[in-house]
Amino acid sequence: MYHESLESFPKHFLWGAASAAYQIEGAFDAEGKGPSVWDEFTKIEGKTYEGTNGDVAIDHYHRYKEDVKLMAEMGLKTYRFSVSWARILPDGEGDVNEAGLKFYEDLVDELLKYEIEPVLTLYHWDLPLKLQENYGGWESRKTIAAFKEYCRVLFERLGKKVTYWVTFNEQNVFTSMGYRWASHPPNVTDTKRMFEANHIVNLANAEAIRLFRKMVPQGKIGPSFGYGPVYPLSADPSDVLAAENAKEFNNSWWLDVYCKGRYPVAAFKQLERKGIAPTVLPEDEVLLKQAKPDFMGINYYHGGTVKQNKLEKPSQENDSKKEAGEKAFSSTDPYLMQPREEQSQSPEIPMFQSVENPYLEKTEWGWEIDPVGFRLALREVYARYDLPIFVTENGLGAKDIVTEDGTIEDDYRIDYLNQHLVEMKKAITDGVEMIGYCAWSFTDLLSWLNGYKKRYGFVYINRTEQDEKDLSRIPKKSYYWYKDIIKQNGEQLNEE
Repeated sequence: MYHESLESFPKHFLWGAASAAYQIEGAFDAEGKGPSVWDEFTKIEGKTYEGTNGDVAIDHYHRYKEDVKLMAEMGLKTYRFSVSWARILPDGEGDVNEAGLKFYEDLVDELLKYEIEPVLTLYHWDLPLKLQENYGGWESRKTIAAFKEYCRVLFERLGKKVTYWVTFNEQNVFTSMGYRWASHPPNVTDTKRMFEANHIVNLANAEAIRLFRKMVPQGKIGPSFGYGPVYPLSADPSDVLAAENAKEFNNSWWLDVYCKGRYPVAAFKQLERKGIAPTVLPEDEVLLKQAKPDFMGINYYHGGTVKQNKLEKPSQENDSKKEAGEKAFSSTDPYLMQPREEQSQSPEIPMFQSVENPYLEKTEWGWEIDPVGFRLALREVYARYDLPIFVTENGLGAKDIVTEDGTIEDDYRIDYLNQHLVEMKKAITDGVEMIGYCAWSFTDLLSWLNGYKKRYGFVYINRTEQDEKDLSRIPKKSYYWYKDIIKQNGEQLNEE
């Protein structure tokens, strides 16, 4: 849709940035904190780049005041962070660790001192290790009760100080990477177990929202989802049908449960045929319908492209070389993974084939760069679920270099963010209701599997995989660019 001119961002639009506890805090066993599944998983040989882990990370736990001051100097309106469950409840349940709870209250107070709106994420992948050992983690309904009690502690302590809460970050990523691809904890490769665990997370999400309604009635709560639009490779109706299948399987499978309280019919029937559908009890159906969120958090990096499934349209070995865009999609990209199981276990094989998009460039890590897809994603989610949207992640990972004069000239990041912000502005002009935008990330941080070479931040952290150096903070060129964007509420974006 073409617009002669674009509407302005809302007057009180929340310009922000984001992070996750395990990726920045360090202090992995400080002041009573218990171990998480990531503390254990990163010690398994070969699971992370050069064996990197979050034991120290960027030491935000001890430097949070320095980091918040940099946020204030940037003019940040909001900051999204996650709480380490094991820092609050070292065993995941039982006695509360007051020192851990006080750290997050102090962080919130520091943000509020500078008039920065805190956005608190309850779960960003770091499950307390004891819950994994005692119950099997998200494969047990006992973990729902533990999560609800953890939420109760935080709602009671911070409910009057924090307005915006995120329940789960990218449930689609941590369940598939953890239970299907064995590239996250708990290091499992079993599709049936993945869908069972995912259902239990859905129930935990619903319980948290129901409790929130009682304890923090003035607040707003919703999940953050790693969303990507899906394109058909061609106008062939069979490719269009494949794209519809992929959208239902990759997006609606989660979002329909969050917002409608039920699984999409076609995808559920497909899992039933494969014998891998989750166990849904009658009382589960009642619970899920009682927990519609107040907003949808959207993490956007890119979407995907598909063609007709290979059972109905088998591909020749050299098809990828003959037809543009049909090179098989193989990547460590957590947002679009190709099936690895036998055909009998893979629900995707009869539904669609993932392929590369011939029109899109890629990052150094093979992620497609698709700003227009961002606008499309916002339009799709808003139209289907009729909820305001909070962009909780969007950013570019790159190998930033410090010049001889000590600066970081990350024009590529500025260009990437500018393109995406312009498309978000177009989505607002289209009529999408937006709350705010959190770039990923404020500082450089530990990339879960790629160490410290893959940098996302506005602020450079002086460390490498094996050398912590002095962990000094150095604002990049993009820091000053985003500062100006915030100051002018996005009016000076390059819309060419």
